[in-house]
Amino acid sequence: MEDFIANIFQISLVCGVCFLIAVALMYIFPPKKINWLYGYRTVASMKSHERWEFAQKYSTIQMFKASVFMILFSFTGFLFPDSVPGRLFGSFIIAIGAVCYMFITTERELKRRFKD
Repeated sequence: MEDFIANIFQISLVCGVCFLIAVALMYIFPPKKINWLYGYRTVASMKSHERWEFAQKYSTIQMFKASVFMILFSFTGFLFPDSVPGRLFGSFIIAIGAVCYMFITTERELKRRFKD
């Protein structure tokens, strides 16, 4: 069991699980009103209530995809050399890439759908 834990990208696994928890919360308790505290909050998503509603649903789907990717990809740590800095760097790259994916795809879809 120790070899298994030592050979995975642990940070991306933990981030993926945290994302799944956030997805569950966003799905069960989506933010109803535009606010600066809870939900997918960007300038583009906060321009109107229609944009806000769309961004909450779409970003939740994208976050789910990103979390599944992080969890699955974290197990590829077996393919990399046995070095702690390498695993940490790989984990951070995976987590940052997943967050960028979520933001880029959601913002792109907001621009595509709402042309004003």
